[in-house]
Amino acid sequence: MSFLEKLKNQILIADGAMGTLLYSYGKDSCLEELNLSQAEHIQSIHQAYIDAGADVIQTNTYAANYLKLQRYGLEDSVKEINSAAVAIAKRAAANKQAYVLGTIGGNRGIKPDSITIEELKRSFREQLYCLLLEGVDGLLLETFYDLEELETILTIARKETNLPIIAQVSHQEPGFLQDRVPVNDALKRLEGLGADVVGLNCRLGPHHMLLALEQIEIPEHAFLSAYPNASLPAYTDGKFHYEGDADYFRNSAKAFREQGVRLIGGCCGTTPEHIRGFAAELKNSVPITEKIVKLKPKQIVVEPAPSPIREYAPLQEIVKERPSVIVELDPPRKLDTTKFFEGAKALKEAGIDSITLADNSLATVRISNESLGYLVKEKLGMRPLIHIACRDRNIIGLQSHLMGLHTLGLNDVLAITGDPARVGDFPGASSVYDVSSFELIQMIKQLNEGLSFSGKDLGQKTDFSVAAAFNPNVRSLEKAVKRLEKKIQFGADYFISQPVFSEEKLIEIYEHTKHLKAPIYIGLMPLTSSKNAEFLHNEVPGIKIADSIRERMAVLNDQPLKAAREGIAITKSLIDAALDLFNGIYLITPFLRYELTAELAHYARQRASEVRGNNIAENIIY
Repeated sequence: MSFLEKLKNQILIADGAMGTLLYSYGKDSCLEELNLSQAEHIQSIHQAYIDAGADVIQTNTYAANYLKLQRYGLEDSVKEINSAAVAIAKRAAANKQAYVLGTIGGNRGIKPDSITIEELKRSFREQLYCLLLEGVDGLLLETFYDLEELETILTIARKETNLPIIAQVSHQEPGFLQDRVPVNDALKRLEGLGADVVGLNCRLGPHHMLLALEQIEIPEHAFLSAYPNASLPAYTDGKFHYEGDADYFRNSAKAFREQGVRLIGGCCGTTPEHIRGFAAELKNSVPITEKIVKLKPKQIVVEPAPSPIREYAPLQEIVKERPSVIVELDPPRKLDTTKFFEGAKALKEAGIDSITLADNSLATVRISNESLGYLVKEKLGMRPLIHIACRDRNIIGLQSHLMGLHTLGLNDVLAITGDPARVGDFPGASSVYDVSSFELIQMIKQLNEGLSFSGKDLGQKTDFSVAAAFNPNVRSLEKAVKRLEKKIQFGADYFISQPVFSEEKLIEIYEHTKHLKAPIYIGLMPLTSSKNAEFLHNEVPGIKIADSIRERMAVLNDQPLKAAREGIAITKSLIDAALDLFNGIYLITPFLRYELTAELAHYARQRASEVRGNNIAENIIY
């Protein structure tokens, strides 16, 4: 009898986790490669699930696609690994006549834009053909957080085969996918695309998965499946483990039947004992055909509570209307903040629009810019612009940090990738980089819609104004501008550039960016000495100083006071040139020498007044 014919009349028991068992045995590399190097081990796990009562097993091919295998240098072994996996599963299933499903896992997670649809199609087709050629009894598409990805590959698979297809989504919040599509609606869409079985797997244990199933109707033409996790994972002594016991699974089995599930197995953390529990209660039992759906949510339109009133107009609006000066004053490396606040006060007197605070620039540990930004705002009444680097926080930390900034009323942020940890004072520290600056910009804009990075309703919209970084000191300015255009597509409101040290470069930047709608703050940094100039030019990423400028500083190598004044003079001439082309000036304070940038801010204000006319003098930089 075929797989689908059996599902018409009885509940079938599927297997549980493969990776969990392998991981518990000390396997912590490419688990799919073990199909080649440890085939007997893989077969014994299949056999254990069949002995526990599984009617259906899945091949050890969850990540056996080009995109995932290339992480291990195994991208050329897709066919070999998938073919071996099917052969192993068939050997295990032969005596007990269990069905073998060819498993294909999702690639996209919380960052759907990290992999294009075309890349997914190419990778999926290769793995699909390998599994079909080996004669699997059906396909299991599992652990898909991104509905677009699953719909895309399901459409391809349905055109290529008449074999049964199980399509399962994973969700962050019971009842909803990360893009806020209700799971019930998502499963109907999958059924409409030809899936024979639709359901849920991974992420949630029995409790929350049952809550989600209460919102799901029994499909009209497809069957319903569920593969819950054993529990939430724990992390002890450097290893992940799950603590959900088999009795808990056995006790929840009948509740899954009552929700209309016909194919039931396990995902992360489950073992043959968990499956034995399901089998003891449900094997060969008759499925239900009707149920009462407790909640049938439609597509949710988020209507968050009113956000706090913004205290300042967004910088991108200010700089479009009039000249604007912002100044970077780095948080100190030591705990004494006296000089920092002295500098902040001097810059306030200079009339700047915002004080910007770097996020551990050059991967060097400093006082949190969030805490200093809040104090600058509360004690001095200044607008802080908080830099956010992708280096130090994973997605959890980034969202928490941004929610904290919103709560403190710090609405102006600069999204940057961040210098790698190895360049700083803790070279052994990890560089996280869960997301790039592009994705961070996009995620911040999602918070502005009242949705978390995972798609959950935040109950309130944020009101972030998002700046993005611009490095004009590159060989190809055309390519750099293409990056700006891409950042605008992702949601950047305006740009802040790395420091520029020549009038020729300013003109070049203007000619290449004048078509952009997003304004640019041009970075300018006073040099303090010849050594300072040489260090910046030769050792700091993203900074290049014209030979003529370095020569001017070199002449005063042994005269520190005159060298500093020369640095001021150079920057003033650059301010003159920049204000003829741009409205935004971004001054970078070297070594907390705020007197330099305060003087330059005064000068920029005066020059802007002269250039634009005395009639705007009173409104320039307050």
